[in-house]
Amino acid sequence: MKRTWRTTVMAGATGAALALCGSIGTANAETLAGALARAYQHNPELNAARAGVRATDEGVPQALSGYRPTITGEASVTASQISRRLDGTPNSSFGTTTSTATLTVVQPLFRGFRTQNAVAQAEAGVAAARAGLENTEQNIFVSATQAYMDVLADRAILSLRRQNVGFLEEQVRAAQARFDVGEGTRTDIAQSNARRAFALAQVSSAQASLTASNAVYRQVIGTDPGQLVTPSPFTNGIPSTLQGALDNALTTHPAIVAARANIDVAQSAVALAEGELLPELNLVGNAERSWTEGGTQAGGPNDSLSATLRLTVPIYQGGRATSTVRREIETLGQRRLELDVAREQVRAAIYAAFGGLEAARAQIDASNAQVSAAQVALAGTIEEQRVGQRTTLDVLNTQDELITARIAEINARRDLVVASYSLASALGRLSAETLGLQVARYDPVEHYDAVRDQWYGLRTPDGRGGVIFGD
Repeated sequence: MKRTWRTTVMAGATGAALALCGSIGTANAETLAGALARAYQHNPELNAARAGVRATDEGVPQALSGYRPTITGEASVTASQISRRLDGTPNSSFGTTTSTATLTVVQPLFRGFRTQNAVAQAEAGVAAARAGLENTEQNIFVSATQAYMDVLADRAILSLRRQNVGFLEEQVRAAQARFDVGEGTRTDIAQSNARRAFALAQVSSAQASLTASNAVYRQVIGTDPGQLVTPSPFTNGIPSTLQGALDNALTTHPAIVAARANIDVAQSAVALAEGELLPELNLVGNAERSWTEGGTQAGGPNDSLSATLRLTVPIYQGGRATSTVRREIETLGQRRLELDVAREQVRAAIYAAFGGLEAARAQIDASNAQVSAAQVALAGTIEEQRVGQRTTLDVLNTQDELITARIAEINARRDLVVASYSLASALGRLSAETLGLQVARYDPVEHYDAVRDQWYGLRTPDGRGGVIFGD
């Protein structure tokens, strides 16, 4: 069947939409949920944040060590040469060797409440780190959604740009054909060639954008993008009103939870610093064995046991301890102000995401109307050109308007999905559970429980050793 100008117009109008959703129903297509699951498992930034939480967990057993005894052993060997001169006798000398082994046990009894406050500080730090991890997860999910939708949109735009080149090539051929029969001018040919050259440059630009989007996709999600399925906006638990969104998020968002936990950390730090000004009571036990060889005092072993109740009262530390208290009080004030900052950041993010969502919806409606009108205008302009009522430039300009409208529609659909996930993140509701990801959940409590009451051990719960004592 002969391809008419009208079929060319419709193909150009519908091609981008087909490119955007062409892989729906393909068995091996990657869904957005699948991409988010990959990012949840393999994103290096997220895995680094999890490692940071595990490192923070170790602060609790370190603080608890203040309740426990410390045991140290010491051994020494002393060699000496003794010379004696008695009245009327020549000098005499002899050597002795004394060996000593000491075992010392120190049991803290009172440390100015520093141990209790150190434990409270460490546990608050763990709570802050977990909330920070939740916030990082949300940010990764938003980044992964943006990467996914950028690839989809850039693919659609590239397809549209290529179809535009095909349309303009037909315009060039038609202009040449009309000129050959004396119905056109060289100007028509030049205008068509110029638009085709510009369209080829736009194809190159669109290809470059797609290449960059593919690279970001791999960076965030961990694999190269394959066939992608166009997702729907995120709607799970999203309030319908802006006020409803604010009421929920300003108390439960992970960034705000983390800021509150950091206040607890700072309060404990103040109490911990004040503990430096209080007395300290320790029970010290010593067990010693010594041997002496050579000389007149040779013999052994000699054993000794001792227990000492040692009270240390700080009197003056050169101003260091009091300066530390003042510093921690200022830090506490800073953390309280940072809570206000976190609230305002969450509020601003909600306003931006909610507004972006509404704007994307309005833009989709406007773009749909614009595309429909541009399709009709282009078809009419082509028909009018055939009867001499329109010029080649009119057709080229109308085609540009249609392409612009189609790109606006593609970007609006991309923005709608991204804005919905951004709003869920701003509300603190973007998690593996709410997304329904088919993936093993990472539970930071498991590592915490494994190390909290561990008295000794060089290996991590997953079996990794240290640099010196590792594999």
